[in-house]
Amino acid sequence: MSHTSTPSRTARVGGTAGKGFLIRLTVISTLGGLLFGYDTGVISGALLYMRDDLAMTTAQEAWVVSSLLFPGAAFGALLGGRIADWLGRKNSLIVCAIIFLVGALGCALAPNVALMVAARILLGFGVGAAAVACPLYLAEMAPAERRGRMVTINELMIVTGQMLAFAINALLAVTIEDTHVWRIMLGVAAIPAVVLLVGMFLLPESPRWFGARGRVDDARQVLTLSRSPEQVEVEVADIVATAKAEGDSRKHAWHALRDNRWMRRLLYIGFGLAAVQQATGINTVNYYAPSILTASGLGDQAALIATIGVGVTSVVMTILGIWLLGFVPRRVMLMIGFGGVVGSQLLLAFLFTLSQSDATSYTILAGMMLFVAFVQAFIGTGVWLMLSEIFPLAIRGLAMGLAVFVLWTVNALISFVFPQIVEGIGSTPTFLLFAAVNALSFVFVWRAVPETKGRSLERLEEDFRTQAIRTVPRRERLGA
Repeated sequence: MSHTSTPSRTARVGGTAGKGFLIRLTVISTLGGLLFGYDTGVISGALLYMRDDLAMTTAQEAWVVSSLLFPGAAFGALLGGRIADWLGRKNSLIVCAIIFLVGALGCALAPNVALMVAARILLGFGVGAAAVACPLYLAEMAPAERRGRMVTINELMIVTGQMLAFAINALLAVTIEDTHVWRIMLGVAAIPAVVLLVGMFLLPESPRWFGARGRVDDARQVLTLSRSPEQVEVEVADIVATAKAEGDSRKHAWHALRDNRWMRRLLYIGFGLAAVQQATGINTVNYYAPSILTASGLGDQAALIATIGVGVTSVVMTILGIWLLGFVPRRVMLMIGFGGVVGSQLLLAFLFTLSQSDATSYTILAGMMLFVAFVQAFIGTGVWLMLSEIFPLAIRGLAMGLAVFVLWTVNALISFVFPQIVEGIGSTPTFLLFAAVNALSFVFVWRAVPETKGRSLERLEEDFRTQAIRTVPRRERLGA
């Protein structure tokens, strides 16, 4: 494999036209992330109206929220990785756009809870598949020195989608006095789905996907859109060398995992990253913030408007996180994040002991915003980026799908049991439990997660194979 060093930041990257292409590519492809965020965030406000309009029980509310996550997004991620390997990263995002469109319209028109759950499962399949395909596509299209920021734009679009969902929910609640307003809230997602569908037809396939199938000329042509001639030849050489080193293993990802202990080790690390990202409890705020605030004394409209603050915090802190990733190591980002999450959850546990009042409600909102700030700036950006980086090409689609399956399964589990745990033991013990879990997550990152900053995908793969980047304690000897 080529050992040519990664181009410096000052190297010419395809000129102005190349930069423009990368911007268009990033904006269009991350509309999947925007839809991911909107579809997961919109339910928090829609529930306040849907529960009465459809006469939902508490159990039905939990199913409506969690069905998008499991089985929808979980199995969408599991199959999405294989679809991304089979059809290509571009075509898998086109499929996701179609699912987003049909699912959004199905949710908006659902006449009862059963069909709502079915439409949410379909929508979740698109969310899960896009959560795999979009980071893969961006990571494989981006120059090494821009990969961190390009991939994390997807995280920015996710939280922007959530903020838009909170803002549109509040706007519609204030301007439309109708119990059916939730249908409009859910139906708005059809608009960016159409834009994503049209836009993806204008973008090329990933050069790594072409290279893995021996289509070297196609890979070279795509790279010329954003690289200088010298960089094109360097990357083509790396892609060809990687494909040659792996042989036919990329056609049999399960066999590659079975035969290569170092690949399995990376897969387990990916599982851990996916699990700890959701174990922060971030989606208890994204899905239940209005319900938490109404339970603490605010009215429905006031709670919806206040929740916009959570969305704005997510967007601002994600932008900060993208900036920090330019010079702060990935592991350091994660450890800062988990330390801050533990502190903010201990603060929330204390705030829930205060007597109920508007002042208490807004103080709790401030505590939630602090918690969200640490998650989005340091953990959300870092985890999604590392999941797109650490897996070797032979198993990349499969491994990404399995890792995101774990992510959505943990998300669904926490989202389903959170209101029941709060009802059973109270808010203070619940957030103390989350703080304890996140302290363990800090230890996992410190002990097990490798540093990936500053290397091309091909160089990362070789360094993992040869243990130039260690994923196990020094006393262990890595098998084949």
